[in-house]
Order: sequence, then structure tokens, then C-alpha cells
Amino acid sequence: MHICKMHKWVLRKIALLPIHIVVWILVWLFFIYFFSYGSDNENFVYSFSTSLLPVTIAVTYTIIYFLIPEFLVKRLYLKFGVYLIYTMVCSLFFIIIITFVNYIFISDFDMNNMPLLTRNFLFVFILVYLVAGLFSFVQLLRYNYKTVHHNTQLEKKIIQGQLQLKEKELHLLKEQIHPHFLFNTLNTIYGAALKKSEDTPDLILKLSNLLDYTLNQIEKPKVAITEEVSYLESYIGLERVRFKDSVRVYFDKQIENDIHIPPMLFIAFIENAFKHGAPVNGFLEVYIELKVNNEKLWFQIKNSTTDQNIPKENHGLGIENSRKRLDALYPSAYALNTVSTENWYTLNLEIFL
Repeated sequence: MHICKMHKWVLRKIALLPIHIVVWILVWLFFIYFFSYGSDNENFVYSFSTSLLPVTIAVTYTIIYFLIPEFLVKRLYLKFGVYLIYTMVCSLFFIIIITFVNYIFISDFDMNNMPLLTRNFLFVFILVYLVAGLFSFVQLLRYNYKTVHHNTQLEKKIIQGQLQLKEKELHLLKEQIHPHFLFNTLNTIYGAALKKSEDTPDLILKLSNLLDYTLNQIEKPKVAITEEVSYLESYIGLERVRFKDSVRVYFDKQIENDIHIPPMLFIAFIENAFKHGAPVNGFLEVYIELKVNNEKLWFQIKNSTTDQNIPKENHGLGIENSRKRLDALYPSAYALNTVSTENWYTLNLEIFL
């Protein structure tokens, strides 16, 4: 893969070679025009401009292809400054040599034969770095454009990933009420209706609230804890009816702060208690505690069970999905653990606010 990237980089540079050649020809013509000001010695102007061009090219490419990407872009300003000074000293040395060589061989040791603008080392040095500075400015604009473009693409990918995660989360949440539960609940309501039970309207209302919350409220990123509690009570109410007199459910709530939480955060745990719990001494017992204050949310659910019904670690898709949600919503800010004892299975969840 590294070789493939290197090959692409070489091909890209070769494709830009004609543009570079044209640009440096224009710089060379600029030097000729600039240094010929006030002088008729064309030989010296052509020789000096041609000699100066390689130095200008070397300085420019050193800055834009080495100093800028390796130090300036990476914010290593001290190293960038040190290496830039090295480059300037070396280039000044070559400018002095070029000037003396042309002075000796072209002007025959006669300074009057030298164009006025070529006699000053500092002036020629500044001119070289004006050209290098212009190209460096263009290169920095390119780096800035690439950075902005890269960040934009990265933001789009992050947003797209968040949307996909949200869609998956909603899909998993809508599956929390399993078809068998809904089917059994409808059968219970149907039986109550046949008997003309006074509980029938209340059962229908609970199921309606449950479905409304599942299908609509979960579109919201967060809901009030009181709304979540109301949803859980509707679910528990239906389970009480479905299990008739063989279940005992205790739901203790101590909510000091009406915080907002992601919807359907606890339903998988409660559902598993009814699904995997087992009667002991004739009753399935489920104890639920929810405590909320300014610092922490604490949720505990324990259900009676037998040795055959004790769920294994991460038992059930609902628990696994809940762990994934908690990892995404509260990274490093929650604790989820389970404890199995004789005839009891306990799940504890702490969320640090």
C-alpha cells in the first residue's frame, strides 16, 4: 500500500512538471527584465539571472516541500525557524558566490559593467525570498484548503455515522416490545373483554400508552425521567395482568431531580426480569429501585429465579444492546453489573451525571 501511494505521488508530480517548467521560465524572464533596468550589459544580465534561478528554485522547494509540511504545518515553529535560518544562510552564501563569479568572468573585474541592481547582495537576497515567499503563500493556501476540505469530509462522516447509529438505535428500541409479549397482552385484553371486566379500559389505555411511547417518544434524544417512569409503570401494569396472581412487583422510586435521559433505557432489564425470572414458592417476585439525585442515577432490579433459570453473563440481545447504548451515551461514566445468589438474580446500573 505504501508503494502504491508513493507511485501515485510520483505520477502526480510528473503531471505537474510542465506547469513548474513554465512557471520557472516566467521567473527567469522576470529576473532578466528586473536586472536589466538601467543597464545595457545583456550578457551579464542573462548570466546572472540564469545563475540565480537554481538558487531560487532550491530555496523555494526547500521551503514548500520540506519546511512547511514537516515543521510549520505540524506547528513545530522553533524547528521551522532554525531550519529557515540555515536555508537563508546557505542561499546567501551561494548568492555571494554567483555575484563574484559573474563579476570575475562576465564584467572582467569592472564593477561599472555590472547592472546596478546586481551589486547589492542584500537586495538580490530579498528578491529571491520574495519569489520563494510568493510560492510559499500559495502552498499555504493549498494546505489550508486541504485541511478545511478534510475537516468538512470528516464532519460529514461523523454526522453520517451518528445518523446511522441513531437509526440502528431506534430500530433496536422499537424491537424491545417483542411480538410474543404484544400477542399475549392482546389475548389477555380479549379475555377480559369477553368477561366484561372493569379492567379492560385500563388495560387498553396502558397498552396504548406503551405503544405510543415506543413508536413516538423514542424519536426524541432525551425524555424526562418522570416520562420514562410512567412508561415503565404501564409496562409493569400489563405484565401484572398477564401473569395474573402469580407475580409480585415492587417499584420504589426516589427522584430528587427530574433529569432527562435517553428513552427506554431500563426496559430491557425489566423485560428480562419477567422473561427469565421463575416463581419461587408460587410467586415470581420482581423488585425495582430507582434513585436519582444531582450526582448519580442508580437503578436496581432483582427477580426470583431457580438454578435452571439464572441467566448467563450478557444473556439476551436486550442486555447486549443496552451495554452498547450505555457505551455510546455514557462512556466511562456508568457501571453495570449483575449478581446471582440463591433464588435471586440482581442487576445494578449506576450512571454518574
